[in-house]
Amino acid sequence: MTTRSQPEGGGLSRGLLMLMSAATGLAVAGNYFAQPLLDLISRELDVGPELAGLIVTAAQAGYALGLMLLVPLGDLMERRRLAVLLYAATAVFLLVSATAVNGAVLLVGTALTGLASVGAQVVVPFAAALAAPAERGKVVGTVMTGLMLGLLVARTASGALADLGGWRTVYWVDAALMAAMAVLLRAFLPRLGSADSGLTYPGLLRTTLSMFRDEPLLRWRAGIGALSLASFSVLWTALTFLLSGPGYGWSESSIGSVGLLGVVGALTATFAGRLADRGLVQVVSGAGTVLLVASWAASAAGGGSLFWLLTGVVVLDLAHQAVLNSTQNVLYALRPEARNRINSAFMTSLFLGGAVGSALTSAVWAHGGWNAVCVLGAAFSAGTVVLWLLERLTTARAANVTPAPSTH
Repeated sequence: MTTRSQPEGGGLSRGLLMLMSAATGLAVAGNYFAQPLLDLISRELDVGPELAGLIVTAAQAGYALGLMLLVPLGDLMERRRLAVLLYAATAVFLLVSATAVNGAVLLVGTALTGLASVGAQVVVPFAAALAAPAERGKVVGTVMTGLMLGLLVARTASGALADLGGWRTVYWVDAALMAAMAVLLRAFLPRLGSADSGLTYPGLLRTTLSMFRDEPLLRWRAGIGALSLASFSVLWTALTFLLSGPGYGWSESSIGSVGLLGVVGALTATFAGRLADRGLVQVVSGAGTVLLVASWAASAAGGGSLFWLLTGVVVLDLAHQAVLNSTQNVLYALRPEARNRINSAFMTSLFLGGAVGSALTSAVWAHGGWNAVCVLGAAFSAGTVVLWLLERLTTARAANVTPAPSTH
């Protein structure tokens, strides 16, 4: 157990890195447990499908608010304390959902859980701060692998737990795990203070917004990240429509199993981080944006070919992880004392991009089917290529040098 203070960049042990990776995955998983259980929940609580569907929206809305209002606190509060408080609060709010007597209480519990679950987005920059500069890419990649694995296995795990003891079992188990994780983080995370302790909370929020004005790279990377997640969301939203339709006719459980292909993309995050540590962060970014476009060429053939459809899924996951991981490495190197505010600004932009992608997909599918969806996804992906090229050109012009791969 360690409660000592530790300077930034001092490095972290493999055990602590694995703990932080598991912590991020567990935190985000709670926002996706309800998705395969909506029918069970609506029947037991006697609520209509419209209200049941709002459970997913409540989690997303709570998470968005947490990104904007709570994540920046990592630049104001002692960061171990903030992480522990958010994980403990998530455990309490999961108990509200587990004991919900009606749909309204469940909605409140879900929204509050989403709000507090941004503890994961406190842990990621915490790990980046602890990492030695030469290993920051690998560390961020490892922690993000845990986050993505938690997101991907959440639906499968919730279905298995619900089969054992009903939908409430999912929330009881998750609450216990989050409480245990809060204890572990309190025991093993070092104290890591804030360089901006003189800020007030309103000032913190103002400077978070001003990051977009003051940091050109944040503007470029926020746009790239938003378009990348929009493309990612287009695929995963439309995939259910395609696979359940007459061309494939898959069951819900079979469709859910496709999500496990995302594990391939998640496991490449550490590899992308190692490349970033070798000074190839811009190579990873550029390759990721190009692969995003290529993935839609494969997916477009997936309307009639399962092989090409699954190829497109895997390539898109790989590309999105490359773009996300390299972007975080670029941004975390900007201003270490404002790392949480930069993360808040970036992740909020990322979330908004994903929301736009999901919203547009339903309308595009209704009017043009799979082919139109592929055009939409490819357009978002092409936008990442354009923004990355513009970022390189403007950065090179500002430095009055020829564009070349760099670590910034």
